[in-house]
Amino acid sequence: MNDKTPLRELKGVGEKTEKLFQKIGITTTEELLRYYPRTYDVYEEPVEIASAEEEKTVSIRGTITGSLYSNQVRNLQILTTTVADQSGRLPVAWFNAPYLKGTLKKGSVFIFRGKIIRKKGRLQMEHPEIFTPAAYEEVVHSMQPVYALTKGLTNKAITKLVRQVLDTRPLKTEYLPDEIRERYQLADDNFAIRTIHFPGNMQELLTARKRLVFDEFLLFVLAVQLLKEKTEEAPNTFSMKPVWTTEEIIEGLPYELTNAQKNVWHEIERDLSGHKLMSRLVQGDVGSGKTVIAFLSMVLSAENGFQSALMVPTEVLANQHYEGFLKLMEEQNITSCRPVLLTGSATAKQKREIYQKIASGEVNVIIGTHALIQEKVEYKNLSLVITDEQHRFGVRQREALTTRGNPPHVLVMSATPIPRTLAIILYGDLDISIIDELPAKRLPVKNCVVGTSYRPKAYSFIEKQVQTGRQAYVICPMVEESEGLDAENVTDYAKKLQEVLPDEIRVEILHGKMKPKEKDEVMLKFKAGELDVLVSTTVIEVGVDVPNATVMVIENAERFGLSALHQLRGRVGRGAADSCCILISDNENDAVKERLRFLCHTSDGFAVAKYDLENRGPGDFFGSAQHGLPTLRVADLVQDTRTLKVAQEEAKALLAVDPNLAMPQHRALSDEVDRLFATAGAMN
Repeated sequence: MNDKTPLRELKGVGEKTEKLFQKIGITTTEELLRYYPRTYDVYEEPVEIASAEEEKTVSIRGTITGSLYSNQVRNLQILTTTVADQSGRLPVAWFNAPYLKGTLKKGSVFIFRGKIIRKKGRLQMEHPEIFTPAAYEEVVHSMQPVYALTKGLTNKAITKLVRQVLDTRPLKTEYLPDEIRERYQLADDNFAIRTIHFPGNMQELLTARKRLVFDEFLLFVLAVQLLKEKTEEAPNTFSMKPVWTTEEIIEGLPYELTNAQKNVWHEIERDLSGHKLMSRLVQGDVGSGKTVIAFLSMVLSAENGFQSALMVPTEVLANQHYEGFLKLMEEQNITSCRPVLLTGSATAKQKREIYQKIASGEVNVIIGTHALIQEKVEYKNLSLVITDEQHRFGVRQREALTTRGNPPHVLVMSATPIPRTLAIILYGDLDISIIDELPAKRLPVKNCVVGTSYRPKAYSFIEKQVQTGRQAYVICPMVEESEGLDAENVTDYAKKLQEVLPDEIRVEILHGKMKPKEKDEVMLKFKAGELDVLVSTTVIEVGVDVPNATVMVIENAERFGLSALHQLRGRVGRGAADSCCILISDNENDAVKERLRFLCHTSDGFAVAKYDLENRGPGDFFGSAQHGLPTLRVADLVQDTRTLKVAQEEAKALLAVDPNLAMPQHRALSDEVDRLFATAGAMN
């Protein structure tokens, strides 16, 4: 068995089980071993009944003192009895477990392990596991893995398969150089993988985790640095000379660029005229003025006789940028640029004509969606590609453009303010520029946190705003009603709003399950002022500019990360009128209240991101948003910062001695880096 062995080849995995594992992204034994437990169940010493705490899972050594009663409630068969020890008695219940009838004899002594809950004013234990005292001795103090599941897949099934793989796979050869392992006293890789799934105790778990965290950071930093080397090695075949036109545009703008914008523009200008290819990330809060920087870069490229492309995730955004660029050309009398808009909804005939103009160089500013990197697009001399963070350029896409001539400069625009340490990891192959000032003309958005009882006031406020010609957003966490989840959903909420608001107010919905074309149509109608209230999920958070929208109501605000809430509220306050964001939450948890209050008191996205990272963990920044970069599975960017620093130093030292990890002693390490990127690239 090797790491690439498909799960299907394991004992006990049929087609059905294989499909369930695919749902959680597992197709090979390697992926299964990297599917770490989300927490552990610790089998502790039994406690006395009198000291068992409500809402806790505990073990109790008790004697069955009552008879066994069987009760049928709808399709549920409930078995109940009473157990006792010297300190007291406790009712116990099991569901759909008729097989226990033969086991639970009056007078028998067992260890019962389950959750203590309060029902009708008294404590009881629900559906406990049952052990003989001898059997419990074997598991006491051990830590059992608890995995994230999907419907149909049990914790037992995953545990069993992980054991099977660990018991049958050959031991892997160690890939970390001995001196690094000794310096930081790191466990062996085989020990770490086995122990993270089945730790004997807390100390073992910490030892295994320490090794895996170090590995993740080291491999990550190495991979990113090697990628950076590749990018940096590329000579600048599109060297540009600074031109007066861009200075004149800056002078002629109806507003003054902030100092942060000026600094970033000078960094870009310096890159474009330097010896090496530019690979730069421009990070700026919502509304900090990144677009004008992108436009200046495109003008510079055109003035130097080259083509540039701006790629964004949606057609609405592409249209918005295209119109914005035309407006700039007209106002500033720019003659060197010949722009074109290329999106998926153009007809075949229109596309053919646009392709021809791009190939001949007749157009030199190309603005569009993913259609820009389709096979049929051939560029004449593409010098610069600007992408939105949603299209974080995967290495492959960069190569796709490179094959059509020399590699272009790359500029990535990000509206997600990420703490700098994290940005260095996520975008380590890019140089980082930060726009941390908002233009003076932006009015601050007023914020408040209220309970659901405030809704009627919020609705009448929306009504007043619409009557003065303004528009409003309402954000819900879900698309439609979901079983067991008590949260507002877009579909029902829109119906409710239509009933509450006067008939002439036009309400529509927007959510991620709609086809891209439908989403674009709704957004265009809202932008054009043909709708008054848009009830939406978070899909609206991507850069669309509706200056006329002045109200945002966010339902179940506690369900969103602070960074997401900050992005959402950035959709209002884009015009000259006062705007406000109303966060609705009935959650009484102090930590939740504290988070929402924090958001209301700051408008600085970087402060929000830092607070979010420290209080929520880095989950928000990882997962599906990664493009071509592997995710961190064990490491935590808040608690493991010291390890990150050490790993960065070690990676630097390794590459200083062996820039491509080509020496025989680093071959295994190099293979590990490749493996990491192969799995990440597959997600691309």
